[in-house]
Amino acid sequence: MHRTRLLITVLTCISAGLLWLTVASGAETAGNTPAYGDALVVGSIGEPSILIPMLAGDSASHEIAGLIFNGLVKYDTDLTIIGDLAESWKISDDGLTITFYLRKGVKWADGVEFTADDVMFGYSTIIDEKTPTAYKEDFLQVRKAEVLDRYTFRVTYGEPFAPALSTWGNLPVLPRHLLEGKDITKTAFGRNPVGLGPFKLQRWDSGQKLVLAANKDYFEGRPYLDYYIYRIIPDQATMFMELRAGGVDLMSLTPIQYRKQTDTPFYRKNFQKFRYPVFAYTYLGFNLKHPFFRDINVRRALAYAIDKEEIIDVVLFGLGSVATGPYVPETWPYNPAVRRYEYNPDKAKAILREAGWEDTDGDGILDKDGIPFEFTILTNMGNSLRERTATIIQWRLKQIGVKVNIRILEWSTFINEFIDKRSFEAVILGWSIGLDPDQYDIWHSSKTGEKEFNFVSYRNKEVDSLLEQGRRTFDIEKRKRAYYRMQEILAEEVPYIFLYVPDALPIVHNRFRGIKPSPIGISYNLPKWYVPKKLQRHHLIP
Repeated sequence: MHRTRLLITVLTCISAGLLWLTVASGAETAGNTPAYGDALVVGSIGEPSILIPMLAGDSASHEIAGLIFNGLVKYDTDLTIIGDLAESWKISDDGLTITFYLRKGVKWADGVEFTADDVMFGYSTIIDEKTPTAYKEDFLQVRKAEVLDRYTFRVTYGEPFAPALSTWGNLPVLPRHLLEGKDITKTAFGRNPVGLGPFKLQRWDSGQKLVLAANKDYFEGRPYLDYYIYRIIPDQATMFMELRAGGVDLMSLTPIQYRKQTDTPFYRKNFQKFRYPVFAYTYLGFNLKHPFFRDINVRRALAYAIDKEEIIDVVLFGLGSVATGPYVPETWPYNPAVRRYEYNPDKAKAILREAGWEDTDGDGILDKDGIPFEFTILTNMGNSLRERTATIIQWRLKQIGVKVNIRILEWSTFINEFIDKRSFEAVILGWSIGLDPDQYDIWHSSKTGEKEFNFVSYRNKEVDSLLEQGRRTFDIEKRKRAYYRMQEILAEEVPYIFLYVPDALPIVHNRFRGIKPSPIGISYNLPKWYVPKKLQRHHLIP
């Protein structure tokens, strides 16, 4: 019988008088009975910026905040909307009014009862013009919000708004008793939040880890796991070594790690691997105010010069699909018939030549009016897929006479100093998209300000109109026609070169049970994950 090497590790105290004892034991020695205890150690390349969801623009912040805060509703595994803080709701016949009936007896982590006043406070905060958030647009559609009584909250819209119900899953309900009268951009609450969710923040060591403890009074039942530990490991190769050594229980694998490095008896015995498509895509985005990229023909030429299939094969090891627009294939708003840019470098050269770009001095780089075609692609540190994608694009564009430089930046610097200030020429980034197809915040011409998501400065009056149409009707066929046409325009105008839709590739130590993969991933039911008693590694020692 193979026995896992015994590991005894004493970690830093996470609260007065407590130490962690870490012991690894073979999975074959225990039963499968749910039990309280143990900790899930998650590895991530990114550190959260702030834990107030409406102020956060990065996935790391939302991942942690999602365990601390709740919305009124949420998506179930079959993609239907179910209650979260709202026990039930009633929608008027005309679809303009939603009355939410809230759960009773729910308490904030400090013991104060949650009421409709907290919902109103969260709503009032997100629509406040002083709140620097990219998420307020959906809530500005509300004409009137009312607290009917302690447990009833009503909103009325001025006109039909198709994503109305789902948006209330995104509202960060905030504790009025702690934040009323304070500037949430300056309060310590962003690093010391008090929520209603299954976990509560216990410790945040900058650059190292965040420790979340189980909320024993969570309204859906105390999580089985005692702790959720989020370790910040900027280098993915180092994180993978930690996985094998027992320092990490869950991480997202790179394609090569998924295909090759974990295809061994050790990983098959000790870990569970998952693969599923995600509601996300990766793209090359252009600053449309830059002189080079104002020209639609230049953007089209670059699209023909990039081999997307090569990127999927070389970077993703086949674990993804070609992106042709801002929706994921096989979903109802996805238009399969848009213009596609097959790899054709000769066509790319011809288009650039017609646009006035030629190699006049024989140095291999195209010029126009004495200016060489040279630009820089920015992307974020720690994401090897984006870095490798940038390298392939750099090579392919070199073949048509375009010089590309690559600059890798730390995430917060990238966002705050370059994206928010529009100080870039081109970027490789990705969007995680919602289950509702409304993408007003990304593509509408009114959303080009600082901290807003249309940072490439895309403007098209017909797209603006189509986005309005798509959100102003409950008729799914009308919505589908609007989004189909929008994708046709984006494919023609190429504000982004849509590159690929990646597969999610999480790996989890096999002592964790209760994982039930679904279209919304694996972590949606994290409070129900457990480790049988005999398999538990982490035990609190008084």
